[in-house]
Amino acid sequence: MLRALILLALITLTPQRTAAQTSDPALLVADTLFITRDRELVASGNVEAFQNGVRLQASSIRYNESTGAMIIEGPILLNDGEGTVILADAAELDADFREGILKGARLVLNQQLQLAAVQIDRVDDRYNQLYKTAVTSCKVCDDGTPPLWQIRAKRVVHDEVEEQLYFDQAQFLIGDVPVFWLPRLRLPGPGVDRTTGFLVPSIRSSSELGTGLKIPYFIELGDTRDLTLTPYLSSQTRTLEFRYRQAFKNGRVEFEGAYSDDDLIDDDRAYLFGKGIFSLPRDFTLNFTIEAVTDDGYLDTYDFSDADRLRSELTISRARRDEYIRASFYHIKSLRDDEDNDTIPTLVLDGEYERRFFPRRLGGEIRTRFEAHGHRRTSDLATDSDDEDDIVDGRDVIRLSAEADWLRSFVLRSGLRIDTTAGIAVDTFRIYQDDTFPDQVTDLTPSAALTLRYPLAKTTKTGARHVLEPVAQLGWTGGSRADVPNDESNRVEFDQGNLLSLSRFPRPDARERSTVGAVGLGWSRFGPKGWDTLLTFGQVFRTRDDSSFTTTSGLNGLSSDLLVAGQVANNSGLILTGRGLFESDFGLSKAEVRGDYAFKRGRVGGTFVWLEEDEEEDRDSDIAEIGIDGSFAITPLWTASADWSYDVGSDEPAEAEFGLRYENECVSVLLSVTRQFTSSSSVEASTDFGFNIGLRGFSANTGTERYVRSCSN
Repeated sequence: MLRALILLALITLTPQRTAAQTSDPALLVADTLFITRDRELVASGNVEAFQNGVRLQASSIRYNESTGAMIIEGPILLNDGEGTVILADAAELDADFREGILKGARLVLNQQLQLAAVQIDRVDDRYNQLYKTAVTSCKVCDDGTPPLWQIRAKRVVHDEVEEQLYFDQAQFLIGDVPVFWLPRLRLPGPGVDRTTGFLVPSIRSSSELGTGLKIPYFIELGDTRDLTLTPYLSSQTRTLEFRYRQAFKNGRVEFEGAYSDDDLIDDDRAYLFGKGIFSLPRDFTLNFTIEAVTDDGYLDTYDFSDADRLRSELTISRARRDEYIRASFYHIKSLRDDEDNDTIPTLVLDGEYERRFFPRRLGGEIRTRFEAHGHRRTSDLATDSDDEDDIVDGRDVIRLSAEADWLRSFVLRSGLRIDTTAGIAVDTFRIYQDDTFPDQVTDLTPSAALTLRYPLAKTTKTGARHVLEPVAQLGWTGGSRADVPNDESNRVEFDQGNLLSLSRFPRPDARERSTVGAVGLGWSRFGPKGWDTLLTFGQVFRTRDDSSFTTTSGLNGLSSDLLVAGQVANNSGLILTGRGLFESDFGLSKAEVRGDYAFKRGRVGGTFVWLEEDEEEDRDSDIAEIGIDGSFAITPLWTASADWSYDVGSDEPAEAEFGLRYENECVSVLLSVTRQFTSSSSVEASTDFGFNIGLRGFSANTGTERYVRSCSN
């Protein structure tokens, strides 16, 4: 039979409305369509109706002009175009689908959450009232097998505007076993990004704190701010955690912290972390961080953070194409057993201004840099070299530095590149509370360098591209090192980044002197099938020894250790990166290797770090540590993960963590076990168990990939 198409814009078939009530005309499509003598429109066979963005599909529709009611026979599918779908056996609705009754109905929200009910009442084009309802986001099979979880209620009200679900006499079931009952319950719909209410609870079991429950409660304070309060209760602690977030037109802030009253120590315990960023006028940016804690072991015991030094910071900066400005204030607090906060710099002021120019007559580039630095120790006692028993060091230092460098590069026709550098630096120091150094020192440092590079490239018949670049530098730094303390540059790393630097100290309070030469060789291979290889060799030579470099820095003596660094990667997921320093007898003084391999069902990675003993770096024995981490998808629903580290020097494990996750279309379950083997005066070795269950379908979708179970399994 031919399909009929009728536009119901005729006054005779559309109820009269005022101007404020006008709506789009209805559109009806059906196999058969006719009008009875009683002015009743009857459509049957593959019926589809459209009105104000709402789409209705049914077997037949009877529309009465006088009452404006529609009697619909199913199977019925009603889609509002905004993520809400209703399936029903029969229905009675008004002409605009705004009000009515649907029987044997199922409501589906955002293709995630389904609500099956004996009857659904649509009210005011906003509310759906469901009676004798079962709610779940799990796959429902036709064989009568219950879903993994469901909520049954006498009545459920779905507010389409606020996207909220209100339950009367709600009962939560796992399978078909009731777990708990609530007289009233409110849950957000799957399309809600944020709303006030309880979040997913978690269980944590610790050898120090016992077994406890965390129940987070999210409070929406407006469109731009929110607060999360998390009570944590166990046999050993009463803790309240919090997180506050707020967004502004020109920035954002976030604070988190906790307050605890536990049985481990007599005093109350608390911590506060905060961070924020703001855009200021004239392209300036304000950044701040706050990190504070009442005692050294609090963060580790409660697994809030693994930081062993806390740094609070306030920084104002601006970066432009040829200019950089920064002013920073830092407060440092150490949580390490071997550091005394009275004798380490805890208050630090640091600022810098850098500008570059491009003079036409001189050519090249001129870089100018000004820096101010000051650090203060809490101790007021001066260091006296004649008092060997005085271990308190209250030395405070102020430094002002100014530098100017001229850089220019030339490329010859043969491909040889020549880089030239010439510069001068002035450093002024003011030293307080230290009798072993003069009160004020000014240091002048001229420098110059000539660097030659000759890159070579070749493509083989197989399509592999090779790039070989030898480099050599001859540098000179004049003057003699001033008699000043080395507080800022007491740890030096020799790597690819500073191979060609005139000073490999990280800060200007110490600068290399004498004539220095550096040679290096870089080789790269890029294969057509995805195999890429990078390899770098480098070494530094100088005319006189520099006693400020420690043995394991790799820079002590007239010739440095041989630097070897490389990386191998391919398209199959393999990445291997390593770096090491080899002494003259090819013995290792420092090495680190990291390897990762990603495959279809998971990944595995490993790390090896080795440091030779060095008393100058407060390391009285070799340090060697092995770490292995990875994850594996046992099935599409089950994933196991592990992270393990072993201290080779002490011949015992350092930390181990194991996790097992189950995740499907409606639930996410995470079980974790963490063992901390090391202990200190503030932290004991401990074992933690974590258990977390999340129900999918409520609130915003996570967006992560997940698998849907099959009814046959």
